[in-house]
Amino acid sequence: MFEALQAMDAAKLNFSQGGLLVLNITIAIIMFGVALEIKVSHFKELLRKPKPVIIGVLSQFIILPALTFMLIMAFWNNITVGVAMGMILVASCPGGNVSNFISTLAKGNAALSVSLTAIATISAIIMTPLNFYFWGQLYENIGPWAHNELLRELSIDPVEMFKTVLILLGIPIVAGMLANSFLPKLTEFVKKPIKIFSIIFFMGMVVIMFVNNYDHFIRYIFWVFIIVLIHNALALSSGFGFSKLFRLNPQNSRTIAIETGIQNSGLGLVLLFNPNIFPQDLALGGMMIVTAWWGIWHILSGLTIASIWRRKTN
Repeated sequence: MFEALQAMDAAKLNFSQGGLLVLNITIAIIMFGVALEIKVSHFKELLRKPKPVIIGVLSQFIILPALTFMLIMAFWNNITVGVAMGMILVASCPGGNVSNFISTLAKGNAALSVSLTAIATISAIIMTPLNFYFWGQLYENIGPWAHNELLRELSIDPVEMFKTVLILLGIPIVAGMLANSFLPKLTEFVKKPIKIFSIIFFMGMVVIMFVNNYDHFIRYIFWVFIIVLIHNALALSSGFGFSKLFRLNPQNSRTIAIETGIQNSGLGLVLLFNPNIFPQDLALGGMMIVTAWWGIWHILSGLTIASIWRRKTN
Protein backbone atom coordinates (compact mmCIF):
# COMPACT_ATOMS: atom_id res chain seq x y z
CA MET A 1 0.00 0.00 0.00
CA PHE A 2 2.63 2.52 1.07
CA GLU A 3 4.70 2.01 -2.09
CA ALA A 4 1.61 2.59 -4.25
CA LEU A 5 0.77 5.79 -2.37
CA GLN A 6 4.35 7.00 -2.70
CA ALA A 7 4.11 6.56 -6.46
CA MET A 8 0.80 8.45 -6.42
CA ASP A 9 2.39 11.32 -4.51
CA ALA A 10 5.00 11.61 -7.25
CA ALA A 11 2.40 11.67 -10.03
CA LYS A 12 1.76 14.96 -11.81
CA LEU A 13 -1.75 15.43 -13.12
CA ASN A 14 -2.50 16.76 -16.57
CA PHE A 15 -4.43 19.98 -16.03
CA SER A 16 -3.92 23.13 -18.10
CA GLN A 17 -4.07 26.77 -17.04
CA GLY A 18 -7.17 27.07 -19.21
CA GLY A 19 -8.76 24.28 -17.20
CA LEU A 20 -7.85 26.08 -13.99
CA LEU A 21 -9.55 29.25 -15.24
CA VAL A 22 -12.72 27.31 -16.06
CA LEU A 23 -12.60 25.60 -12.64
CA ASN A 24 -12.22 28.99 -10.92
CA ILE A 25 -15.21 30.37 -12.81
CA THR A 26 -17.23 27.24 -11.99
CA ILE A 27 -16.54 27.55 -8.26
CA ALA A 28 -17.46 31.25 -8.38
CA ILE A 29 -20.77 30.41 -10.10
CA ILE A 30 -21.45 27.65 -7.56
CA MET A 31 -20.86 30.07 -4.69
CA PHE A 32 -23.01 32.70 -6.37
CA GLY A 33 -25.78 30.11 -6.67
CA VAL A 34 -25.42 29.18 -2.99
CA ALA A 35 -25.59 32.86 -2.01
CA LEU A 36 -28.84 33.33 -3.95
CA GLU A 37 -30.49 31.26 -1.21
CA ILE A 38 -28.86 33.15 1.66
CA LYS A 39 -31.07 35.67 3.42
CA VAL A 40 -30.62 37.85 6.47
CA SER A 41 -33.24 35.65 8.16
CA HIS A 42 -30.75 32.77 8.16
CA PHE A 43 -28.45 34.78 10.39
CA LYS A 44 -31.40 35.77 12.57
CA GLU A 45 -32.02 32.04 12.96
CA LEU A 46 -28.63 31.81 14.64
CA LEU A 47 -29.77 34.32 17.27
CA ARG A 48 -33.20 32.75 17.67
CA LYS A 49 -32.08 29.10 17.82
CA PRO A 50 -28.29 29.17 18.14
CA LYS A 51 -27.67 25.65 19.47
CA PRO A 52 -27.97 23.52 16.26
CA VAL A 53 -26.21 26.14 14.14
CA ILE A 54 -23.29 26.47 16.55
CA ILE A 55 -22.99 22.67 16.81
CA GLY A 56 -23.04 22.40 13.01
CA VAL A 57 -20.29 25.00 12.54
CA LEU A 58 -18.15 23.41 15.28
CA SER A 59 -18.66 20.00 13.68
CA GLN A 60 -17.39 21.26 10.32
CA PHE A 61 -14.48 23.47 11.33
CA ILE A 62 -13.28 22.05 14.68
CA ILE A 63 -14.37 18.42 15.09
CA LEU A 64 -13.79 17.19 11.52
CA PRO A 65 -10.26 18.62 11.12
CA ALA A 66 -9.28 17.32 14.57
CA LEU A 67 -10.68 13.84 13.88
CA THR A 68 -9.03 13.87 10.45
CA PHE A 69 -5.69 14.47 12.12
CA MET A 70 -6.40 11.63 14.57
CA LEU A 71 -7.24 9.35 11.63
CA ILE A 72 -3.94 10.27 10.02
CA MET A 73 -2.19 9.49 13.31
CA ALA A 74 -3.88 6.07 13.42
CA PHE A 75 -2.27 5.24 10.05
CA TRP A 76 0.84 7.31 10.79
CA ASN A 77 3.37 5.10 8.99
CA ASN A 78 1.06 3.87 6.23
CA ILE A 79 -0.17 7.16 4.77
CA THR A 80 2.15 9.29 2.68
CA VAL A 81 2.62 13.02 3.07
CA GLY A 82 0.58 13.85 -0.03
CA VAL A 83 -2.39 11.74 1.08
CA ALA A 84 -2.29 13.15 4.62
CA MET A 85 -2.12 16.75 3.42
CA GLY A 86 -4.94 16.07 0.93
CA MET A 87 -7.12 14.78 3.77
CA ILE A 88 -6.32 17.87 5.86
CA LEU A 89 -7.15 20.14 2.91
CA VAL A 90 -10.54 18.51 2.32
CA ALA A 91 -11.37 18.66 6.04
CA SER A 92 -10.51 22.38 6.03
CA CYS A 93 -13.02 23.21 3.28
CA PRO A 94 -16.62 24.27 3.98
CA GLY A 95 -19.67 22.18 3.17
CA GLY A 96 -20.39 21.30 -0.45
CA ASN A 97 -23.01 22.93 -2.65
CA VAL A 98 -25.22 19.80 -2.85
CA SER A 99 -25.65 19.48 0.91
CA ASN A 100 -28.97 21.39 0.92
CA PHE A 101 -30.47 19.05 -1.68
CA ILE A 102 -29.21 15.92 0.12
CA SER A 103 -30.46 17.21 3.50
CA THR A 104 -33.93 17.73 2.04
CA LEU A 105 -33.83 14.25 0.49
CA ALA A 106 -32.88 12.79 3.88
CA LYS A 107 -35.86 14.49 5.58
CA GLY A 108 -33.49 16.76 7.47
CA ASN A 109 -34.01 20.36 8.51
CA ALA A 110 -33.86 22.34 5.26
CA ALA A 111 -33.79 25.72 7.03
CA LEU A 112 -30.89 24.60 9.24
CA SER A 113 -29.05 23.24 6.20
CA VAL A 114 -29.27 26.53 4.33
CA SER A 115 -28.32 28.50 7.47
CA LEU A 116 -25.28 26.28 8.03
CA THR A 117 -24.26 26.56 4.38
CA ALA A 118 -24.47 30.35 4.62
CA ILE A 119 -22.52 30.68 7.85
CA ALA A 120 -19.96 27.98 7.04
CA THR A 121 -19.26 29.38 3.56
CA ILE A 122 -18.63 32.85 4.95
CA SER A 123 -16.61 31.44 7.88
CA ALA A 124 -14.48 29.45 5.42
CA ILE A 125 -12.86 32.67 4.21
CA ILE A 126 -10.93 32.62 7.48
CA MET A 127 -11.32 29.05 8.75
CA THR A 128 -10.15 27.17 5.62
CA PRO A 129 -6.68 28.82 5.46
CA LEU A 130 -6.40 28.75 9.26
CA ASN A 131 -7.27 25.05 9.58
CA PHE A 132 -5.05 23.94 6.72
CA TYR A 133 -2.11 25.94 8.06
CA PHE A 134 -2.59 24.81 11.68
CA TRP A 135 -3.05 21.08 11.06
CA GLY A 136 -0.52 21.06 8.22
CA GLN A 137 2.11 22.64 10.47
CA LEU A 138 1.27 20.20 13.26
CA TYR A 139 1.72 17.28 10.88
CA GLU A 140 5.02 18.72 9.68
CA ASN A 141 6.28 19.22 13.23
CA ILE A 142 5.34 15.90 14.82
CA GLY A 143 4.71 13.58 11.86
CA PRO A 144 7.03 10.70 10.93
CA TRP A 145 8.06 12.32 7.65
CA ALA A 146 9.57 15.56 8.93
CA HIS A 147 12.40 15.36 6.39
CA ASN A 148 10.13 14.58 3.45
CA GLU A 149 10.95 16.74 0.43
CA LEU A 150 7.31 17.71 -0.15
CA LEU A 151 6.91 18.92 3.44
CA ARG A 152 10.18 20.86 3.29
CA GLU A 153 9.10 22.69 0.15
CA LEU A 154 5.40 22.96 0.96
CA SER A 155 5.57 26.28 2.79
CA ILE A 156 2.01 27.52 2.45
CA ASP A 157 1.42 31.22 2.92
CA PRO A 158 -1.91 31.45 4.80
CA VAL A 159 -2.31 35.08 3.72
CA GLU A 160 -2.13 34.09 0.04
CA MET A 161 -4.62 31.29 0.62
CA PHE A 162 -6.89 33.71 2.47
CA LYS A 163 -6.80 36.12 -0.48
CA THR A 164 -7.69 33.36 -2.93
CA VAL A 165 -10.54 32.03 -0.77
CA LEU A 166 -11.80 35.60 -0.27
CA ILE A 167 -11.99 36.11 -4.03
CA LEU A 168 -13.52 32.69 -4.76
CA LEU A 169 -16.06 32.78 -1.93
CA GLY A 170 -16.39 36.33 -0.68
CA ILE A 171 -17.14 38.19 -3.92
CA PRO A 172 -19.70 35.67 -5.32
CA ILE A 173 -21.41 35.46 -1.92
CA VAL A 174 -21.77 39.23 -1.60
CA ALA A 175 -23.04 39.43 -5.20
CA GLY A 176 -25.54 36.64 -4.61
CA MET A 177 -26.85 38.10 -1.36
CA LEU A 178 -27.24 41.54 -2.97
CA ALA A 179 -29.15 39.97 -5.86
CA ASN A 180 -31.36 38.13 -3.38
CA SER A 181 -32.10 41.34 -1.47
CA PHE A 182 -32.64 43.77 -4.34
CA LEU A 183 -33.77 41.52 -7.20
CA PRO A 184 -35.94 38.88 -5.49
CA LYS A 185 -38.04 38.01 -8.56
CA LEU A 186 -35.01 37.55 -10.79
CA THR A 187 -33.29 35.56 -8.03
CA GLU A 188 -36.25 33.21 -7.69
CA PHE A 189 -36.26 32.68 -11.45
CA VAL A 190 -32.54 31.92 -11.89
CA LYS A 191 -31.43 30.23 -8.66
CA LYS A 192 -32.63 26.72 -9.54
CA PRO A 193 -31.14 26.70 -13.09
CA ILE A 194 -27.86 28.09 -11.73
CA LYS A 195 -27.70 25.37 -9.08
CA ILE A 196 -28.40 22.61 -11.62
CA PHE A 197 -25.93 24.08 -14.10
CA SER A 198 -23.19 24.49 -11.51
CA ILE A 199 -23.50 20.92 -10.22
CA ILE A 200 -23.49 19.45 -13.73
CA PHE A 201 -20.64 21.69 -14.82
CA PHE A 202 -18.51 20.83 -11.80
CA MET A 203 -19.12 17.12 -12.26
CA GLY A 204 -18.19 17.60 -15.91
CA MET A 205 -14.91 19.20 -14.88
CA VAL A 206 -14.17 16.25 -12.57
CA VAL A 207 -14.96 13.82 -15.41
CA ILE A 208 -12.66 15.73 -17.79
CA MET A 209 -9.91 15.65 -15.17
CA PHE A 210 -10.52 11.92 -14.76
CA VAL A 211 -10.32 11.28 -18.52
CA ASN A 212 -7.15 13.37 -18.89
CA ASN A 213 -5.53 11.48 -16.02
CA TYR A 214 -7.14 8.09 -16.56
CA ASP A 215 -3.93 6.10 -16.04
CA HIS A 216 -3.22 7.76 -12.69
CA PHE A 217 -6.74 7.23 -11.36
CA ILE A 218 -6.94 3.59 -12.47
CA ARG A 219 -3.52 2.85 -11.02
CA TYR A 220 -4.31 4.25 -7.56
CA ILE A 221 -8.10 4.18 -7.29
CA PHE A 222 -8.23 1.11 -5.04
CA TRP A 223 -6.25 2.68 -2.21
CA VAL A 224 -7.75 6.13 -2.72
CA PHE A 225 -11.23 4.61 -2.62
CA ILE A 226 -10.52 2.99 0.75
CA ILE A 227 -8.94 6.13 2.23
CA VAL A 228 -11.74 8.46 1.10
CA LEU A 229 -14.39 5.91 2.12
CA ILE A 230 -13.03 5.82 5.69
CA HIS A 231 -12.50 9.58 5.84
CA ASN A 232 -15.97 10.39 4.51
CA ALA A 233 -17.60 7.84 6.84
CA LEU A 234 -15.77 9.51 9.71
CA ALA A 235 -17.09 12.92 8.63
CA LEU A 236 -20.71 11.75 8.36
CA SER A 237 -20.67 9.75 11.60
CA SER A 238 -18.87 12.48 13.58
CA GLY A 239 -21.43 15.07 12.50
CA PHE A 240 -24.28 12.78 13.54
CA GLY A 241 -22.63 11.65 16.77
CA PHE A 242 -21.64 15.19 17.81
CA SER A 243 -25.23 16.30 17.28
CA LYS A 244 -26.61 13.41 19.32
CA LEU A 245 -24.14 14.22 22.09
CA PHE A 246 -25.96 17.54 22.51
CA ARG A 247 -29.39 15.87 22.23
CA LEU A 248 -30.45 17.38 18.93
CA ASN A 249 -33.51 15.88 17.27
CA PRO A 250 -33.13 13.40 14.36
CA GLN A 251 -33.83 16.01 11.66
CA ASN A 252 -31.13 18.36 12.93
CA SER A 253 -28.69 15.49 13.52
CA ARG A 254 -29.12 14.24 9.95
CA THR A 255 -28.62 17.75 8.59
CA ILE A 256 -25.40 18.34 10.54
CA ALA A 257 -24.10 14.90 9.54
CA ILE A 258 -24.64 15.76 5.86
CA GLU A 259 -23.23 19.28 6.21
CA THR A 260 -20.10 17.76 7.78
CA GLY A 261 -19.79 14.88 5.32
CA ILE A 262 -20.36 16.86 2.11
CA GLN A 263 -17.23 18.95 1.59
CA ASN A 264 -16.48 21.61 -1.02
CA SER A 265 -13.64 19.63 -2.58
CA GLY A 266 -13.92 21.83 -5.67
CA LEU A 267 -12.51 24.69 -3.61
CA GLY A 268 -9.71 22.36 -2.53
CA LEU A 269 -8.86 21.59 -6.17
CA VAL A 270 -8.83 25.28 -7.08
CA LEU A 271 -6.42 25.97 -4.24
CA LEU A 272 -4.21 23.03 -5.24
CA PHE A 273 -3.93 24.19 -8.84
CA ASN A 274 -3.14 27.78 -7.81
CA PRO A 275 0.61 28.33 -8.37
CA ASN A 276 0.63 31.22 -5.89
CA ILE A 277 -0.32 28.82 -3.10
CA PHE A 278 1.04 25.42 -4.12
CA PRO A 279 4.17 25.46 -6.31
CA GLN A 280 3.23 23.43 -9.37
CA ASP A 281 6.69 21.88 -9.68
CA LEU A 282 6.00 19.92 -6.49
CA ALA A 283 4.70 16.34 -6.61
CA LEU A 284 1.11 17.04 -5.54
CA GLY A 285 -0.45 13.91 -7.08
CA GLY A 286 -1.55 12.41 -3.75
CA MET A 287 -3.25 15.61 -2.61
CA MET A 288 -4.95 16.15 -5.96
CA ILE A 289 -6.24 12.61 -6.46
CA VAL A 290 -7.60 12.36 -2.91
CA THR A 291 -9.34 15.74 -3.25
CA ALA A 292 -10.74 14.95 -6.71
CA TRP A 293 -12.13 11.56 -5.63
CA TRP A 294 -13.78 13.21 -2.61
CA GLY A 295 -15.70 15.36 -5.12
CA ILE A 296 -17.28 12.24 -6.58
CA TRP A 297 -17.58 9.97 -3.55
CA HIS A 298 -19.25 12.38 -1.10
CA ILE A 299 -22.17 12.80 -3.50
CA LEU A 300 -22.61 9.03 -3.83
CA SER A 301 -22.35 8.44 -0.08
CA GLY A 302 -24.61 11.41 0.68
CA LEU A 303 -27.32 10.18 -1.68
CA THR A 304 -27.04 6.67 -0.25
CA ILE A 305 -27.42 7.70 3.38
CA ALA A 306 -30.18 10.18 2.44
CA SER A 307 -32.18 7.41 0.75
CA ILE A 308 -31.82 5.24 3.88
CA TRP A 309 -32.89 8.04 6.22
CA ARG A 310 -35.76 9.00 3.93
CA ARG A 311 -37.35 5.60 4.52
CA LYS A 312 -37.31 6.08 8.28
CA THR A 313 -40.32 7.67 9.96
CA ASN A 314 -38.22 9.60 12.52
